[in-house]
Amino acid sequence: MNEFSLLFLFFLFLTSATQLWLSRRQQGHVAAHRSRVPEAFSEMISIEQHQKAADYTVTKLRFGRVELFTGLVLLLLLTLGGGLDWANSYLSALGYTQLVTGTLVIVAVSLFISIVDIPSALYRTFVIEKRFGFNKSTMGTFWLDRLKGLMLSLLIGVPLIMTVLWVMQTLGDYWWIAAWATLTGVSLFLAWIFPQFLAPLFNRFEPLEEGEVAERVKSLLSKTGFKSNGVYVMDGSRRSGHGNAYFTGFGKNKRIVFYDTLLKQLSAEQVEAVLAHELGHYKKRHVIKGIILSTAMSFTGFAVLAWIMKNTWFYTGLGVEQPSTYMALILFVLISPAFTYFLSPIFSWVSRRHEFEADAFAADQSGSRHLITGLITLYRENASTLTPDALHSAFYDSHPPASIRIRHLEEVHKAAV
Repeated sequence: MNEFSLLFLFFLFLTSATQLWLSRRQQGHVAAHRSRVPEAFSEMISIEQHQKAADYTVTKLRFGRVELFTGLVLLLLLTLGGGLDWANSYLSALGYTQLVTGTLVIVAVSLFISIVDIPSALYRTFVIEKRFGFNKSTMGTFWLDRLKGLMLSLLIGVPLIMTVLWVMQTLGDYWWIAAWATLTGVSLFLAWIFPQFLAPLFNRFEPLEEGEVAERVKSLLSKTGFKSNGVYVMDGSRRSGHGNAYFTGFGKNKRIVFYDTLLKQLSAEQVEAVLAHELGHYKKRHVIKGIILSTAMSFTGFAVLAWIMKNTWFYTGLGVEQPSTYMALILFVLISPAFTYFLSPIFSWVSRRHEFEADAFAADQSGSRHLITGLITLYRENASTLTPDALHSAFYDSHPPASIRIRHLEEVHKAAV
């Protein structure tokens, strides 16, 4: 154990302790406000629905702490516990080239982590989600989704891993720029093909049927000048009772997708308002800004990796005796969250600012009243807590807390009247 080992342990336990503290703060705050529905929501959300949301939140928090502990133990076993070093020694003894060995090690570790996560996924789906009436998935669907995800990950991941490792091994000191460009290009390509080729592997997508919702959607798209490759309804109800809507793809391959559950939960006017909010993200260039931020972060990450992988203390400090490009890549991916966790509030703040901007756009296009009632309906149907702890929210919530968001829209509505 060297100085970097101690630095890693310091950040790992500081991050874990902060996560545990925030989780307990959130649980205490939600439980303390369980007995009364906030006034802004009292007309649309009953005390029983409010308490269901509080209990759902607390249940997920408690299980989240179990997952936090499990993840902490797993990370320590793989690094300082010698797990990665053992896997590397075993697979290196097979006598393959460094490129093949590196790919095998990365794939083996990724599969191991995925297998360890299966009990948690089963519990979340068939215990927590079922208990609160959200799970619609069968055991067959669950395992089929896992199998499809595994096959897709191998089909895409193995060639990508081999390409990145080849770049790392052959292109000299500035390999990291080429690796970053490769990863960015592949990510953009996958985002582009996702609507037509990847998403249909897991869900069924049907064009939005003619009717009042379709007419309002067409009118809104025409008014805002948004061109897409179609408006589709996804069979989300096959797996969950949660409702949602989203944009997918980019360029000429953009699609608008509504969960079938959302269309059952909202009126035509509310659907239009929710869509206007999503269009606000497009019009305000939030997607482009997100891509730029993501690529800038990955660029920085590759630069740091290029520097740190040259130092023997990086490997020995994390339980690996034999330095290599692929071990550097695995170690960096595994430990990065411990060092970057405290950047979370910055990214959450940026995301929440974008949500306010999209809300303002929606209010301008379709009026704030339908967006307010639509959001409250979604809070109710998705059992979203109305009373989150402010500090927990600052770290974890990409959307503004319900009360703040509704108050902001109420102010927009009053200003427009």
